[in-house]
Amino acid sequence: MTFSEEQRRKLDRAQEIIEHKFENENLLLSAITHPSATEGKAVKYSYERLEFLGDSILGAIVASTAFHSFHDLDEGGLTRIKVALVSGTSLADVAEHLGFADVIVFGSSETGTGKRGLHSALENVYEATVAALYLDGGLEAAREFVTRTLIPRMSLDMASEPENPKSALQEKLQEGGITPTYKLVETQGPPHDRTFVAQVYAGSQGLARGTGRTKKEAESQAARSTLARLSEFFGGMGIGEKNNEKAAEKAAAKAAEKAAAKAAKEEQKARKKREREAAKKKLE
Repeated sequence: MTFSEEQRRKLDRAQEIIEHKFENENLLLSAITHPSATEGKAVKYSYERLEFLGDSILGAIVASTAFHSFHDLDEGGLTRIKVALVSGTSLADVAEHLGFADVIVFGSSETGTGKRGLHSALENVYEATVAALYLDGGLEAAREFVTRTLIPRMSLDMASEPENPKSALQEKLQEGGITPTYKLVETQGPPHDRTFVAQVYAGSQGLARGTGRTKKEAESQAARSTLARLSEFFGGMGIGEKNNEKAAEKAAAKAAEKAAAKAAKEEQKARKKREREAAKKKLE
């Protein structure tokens, strides 16, 4: 198959990111191709079929790693680690940091939309890449990629994540005099395939964001991400475990400020990136 200039450029960059030279580059092309790019094109498949396979392979790799890493955890704890690690927010974040946003092949229907479905596309491309690696280089190739890019995020703290992250976050922050609120900040994708983006706020300060197929799921993911940052700040110790109430309040406020600053920095970075993309489109 003859690749277009854009496909060739993105295939080369994708292989650099993945650190694997594909014998069958058509597999990789499918993995990085958005469904909108298959209409009337020579590309037969988008990442949708590979995503289906990659989801199962990824789950097995993460489950096996957690099982062998945390010998004292029961089934519930292992499940919570797996769910947290393979969540849409987690995979999209990893894919974005790897640079996958620059290699996804979008169709004309996405042009001018600001790539509204980018977050869900990043998640899907990560899973599809795992499947492509499995088909091209076997389970070991897929495992090496996941171990390098995703597994470093795995931690014992994930095992104790609450079933209701919104309630847990409210309890934790209210000890510091902070009441979290949630706002829907973005809606991505076409009407038949919506992805919602919600953000947690402490007063007027924006904290972490989360995405989901429903508004409720997006808010839960946002709360989960905020809790993860607070846990890192306290070194695994919850606010409620501290005996000094004033120290707890001060620590909670500092945690919120730190999360807000990080969120603001990420948002500024994303905005600059969108501006560069918009300027690039005008020149094309």
